[in-house]
Amino acid sequence: MHSAVHDTIAAVWRIESARIVAAVARRVRDVGVAEELAQDALVAALERWPMDGLPDKPAAWLMTTALNRALDHLRHRQMADARHSDIAADLEALAAHVVPDFSDTLDQQREHAALGDDLLRLIFTACHPVLGPEARVALTLKLLGGLSTAEIARAYLVPEPTVAQRIVRAKRMLTDAQVPFEVPQGEQLSQRLASVLEVVYLIFNEGYTATSGGDWMRPALCDEALRLGRMLAELAPQEAEVHGLVALMEIQASRTAARTDREGNPILLDRQDRARWDWLLIRRGLAALDRAQALGQPVGRYRLQAEIAACHARAARADDTDWPQIAALYAELMRVAPSPVVELNRAVAVGMAEGPTAGLAIVETLLQDKALQRYHWLPAVQGDLLEKLGRSAAAREAFLRAAELAGNARERALLQARAAALPDAS
Repeated sequence: MHSAVHDTIAAVWRIESARIVAAVARRVRDVGVAEELAQDALVAALERWPMDGLPDKPAAWLMTTALNRALDHLRHRQMADARHSDIAADLEALAAHVVPDFSDTLDQQREHAALGDDLLRLIFTACHPVLGPEARVALTLKLLGGLSTAEIARAYLVPEPTVAQRIVRAKRMLTDAQVPFEVPQGEQLSQRLASVLEVVYLIFNEGYTATSGGDWMRPALCDEALRLGRMLAELAPQEAEVHGLVALMEIQASRTAARTDREGNPILLDRQDRARWDWLLIRRGLAALDRAQALGQPVGRYRLQAEIAACHARAARADDTDWPQIAALYAELMRVAPSPVVELNRAVAVGMAEGPTAGLAIVETLLQDKALQRYHWLPAVQGDLLEKLGRSAAAREAFLRAAELAGNARERALLQARAAALPDAS
């Protein structure tokens, strides 16, 4: 019985924890304190539910218990200066609405737009640029993904104490920097939104192609990023780049089942069985892309990448891929968000659209770029283009160099296999 109750608590917490932390944070104005108070509610559930039985509305019980903890916290906080006047107002409003009946509170909260605003505030706070990328990712997965410290550590193959330290330091930095628990306005909104989207996409990318370890993919991270992206699209429906990122992740995630064989070895895009793609995810992605385009806003990096992914999704066979269109989209992406990695992807597209010689000319320029010196996909692309030109010896050397740089064991094995498959004579 207790095991079933604990499973229920874990499931409810994973779904509702972000909303609970956000609602408490709006009252106490401190993300770290809010998480502690929400965790107190979770502990109370773990202690009481096995004895008292499950409440009719478990999520409502957790929300109200956490808000009661917030009320107690505010009652004991010193309100010595005018800076705390807003807290006093929150205290008065909260006290007026707290009732012992747990069954109604969450429904009332859901009907009020403030709950959505709270989540949006929490997302912008957890992804604040004052934090480094690793801290933003860890804090976002903890507060908004509902993942435990151990789960985050396993996903990123780092020691649990390291993740715990990142989260503790991140919360301390937010407090020390007096980062307001609010949604930024005007120009700051666009700047901060870019940080939020970057964090979500970092999480997705690590799940889509793991940077290290023995597994090529970590689908749980893709799922969390998709959940965060869909949540953000609901909370910020007028932001085209949010829909663009959701579209990109939906379409990319649709290939998951086709990206590995039964042993977990990678299958590259041109060799995937497209019947194994998830066409529901593709339809969702294309619909999100339509929403992004319909908003009529300037084209952004995520929408352009989603349009590239859509080109692949619309091709029934690899041979049907519109490579000239993809090359043009990468050229536009280089204009909007230039980077050596984007240029490398453009080299692949140009190589497919105009021939390997044209693609190789771009790659040879990138070989001089210091930013890509340790990037294993640069020699991997070089090897692929050299192989197509029949230059087997040079291709083998490039594949082996790429294998040396690869941090992921599956990718390393794939590159070594491609080197070994080449004939001895060039």
